[in-house]
Amino acid sequence: MLVSNQKYLSILDEIKKKGGSLDDGNPNDKVLIIDGLNTFIRVFSVIPTTNDDGVHVGGMVGFLRSIGYTINMFRPTRVIIVFDGKGGSTRRRKLYPEYKQNRKTKYRVNRSYDFASQEDEKQNMIMQLQRIVEYLDTLPVTVLSYDNIEADDTIGYLCRQVLTESQITVMSTDKDFLQLANGRIKIWSPTKKKMYDEQAVLDEFGITSHNLIWYRVIDGDKSDNIKGVRGLGLKTIQKKLPFLSENRIVNIDEVITELPDSKDIIELNYKLMQLSDVDISGSTKTKIIQKVREPINRLVKYKFQKMFLEDKLYSALPNLNSWLLTNFNQLNHYAEKTYE
Repeated sequence: MLVSNQKYLSILDEIKKKGGSLDDGNPNDKVLIIDGLNTFIRVFSVIPTTNDDGVHVGGMVGFLRSIGYTINMFRPTRVIIVFDGKGGSTRRRKLYPEYKQNRKTKYRVNRSYDFASQEDEKQNMIMQLQRIVEYLDTLPVTVLSYDNIEADDTIGYLCRQVLTESQITVMSTDKDFLQLANGRIKIWSPTKKKMYDEQAVLDEFGITSHNLIWYRVIDGDKSDNIKGVRGLGLKTIQKKLPFLSENRIVNIDEVITELPDSKDIIELNYKLMQLSDVDISGSTKTKIIQKVREPINRLVKYKFQKMFLEDKLYSALPNLNSWLLTNFNQLNHYAEKTYE
C-alpha cells in the first residue's frame, strides 16, 4: 500500500523535528555504529516470531525492528553495521587458545521457540543472518565485515582512528565498548535503555571511561572465557587502585605495581580486551577506510519489499512503507550526498 501524500508530509515533518533540516550537514556528522552479531543474538534468543509458513524468523524481524527503533530514536546522519568476520579473531586465539572456547555449548540459543534440534536451530540462525545482510544491502546503511577480525576491533578502529570528527553512538550490550566513551563517543545499551557517556561510566563504576579497561582486564570476561584476577571485584579494585577514578590515563606499569603477582594476566588481558589502539593489519585498515569513503547504498525499496513478500513477514512488520520512510528517509537523503 502506498503512503498518501498527506501521510508522507506528516512523516517528513516528524523527521525534521527529531533530526533537524534534511538540507544540512555531512553524512559523517552523527554516526550510529551497530554491533551486528550482538544485536542479532540478543533478539534471536527471545523472539518466537514465525512467518505464515511456520518458519522461525524472530532473528530477522527483531533485528530490523531494533535498528529501525534505534535509528528513529537517535536520527543519525549515517549508520554503519559491523559483523564479526569469518573465523572470528585469529589474533586473539593465537595469544590465548582458550579464547571463547566456552561458547561451544550443548545448549540452544533461543529460549522461546522449540527447534527440532540444536543443528536445526544453527541452520536457522545461519539462514536468518544471511537474509539480514541481503535486507541491509537494500537500505542506506554501510555494512562492514572482515575475515578473522571481530566487530569489536573494527568498531574500535572506526571510533578512534577513522571517524575522528564524528559524533558517534555505538549500540551494543558488550561492556568492552564502554572504554571508548569520551566527549564525542557514547555507548547505547539497548537492554538497559541507557546511554553511557563519560559521566555515566564514572557514576556506575566509580572509574573513568579511559581507565575502565583496567577494571575489565582485572575482572576478566566469562562470556569470552577470559580469566580475571581471583578475589578482585569492582569494590576491591576501587579500593586497591583508587587512581582509576582520576581524570588522567593510567598506564599498565601503574596497575602492575599494585598487583605484581598478576602481571602475566594483566598483560595478556590487556592485549585481548583493549580497543583504543587495535592490532589489525594495514591491509584491513585500508579496506575499512575505503569502504567508509565509498558512496553509501541508496534505499532500494522495491527490493526490500520483494524479499519481505518472499519471506512472508506481513504480520511481523505491518505498514511496511511507513516503516521504511520513517526510519530510512533521512539516511537516504544523506546517502544521496555521497554521490555528489
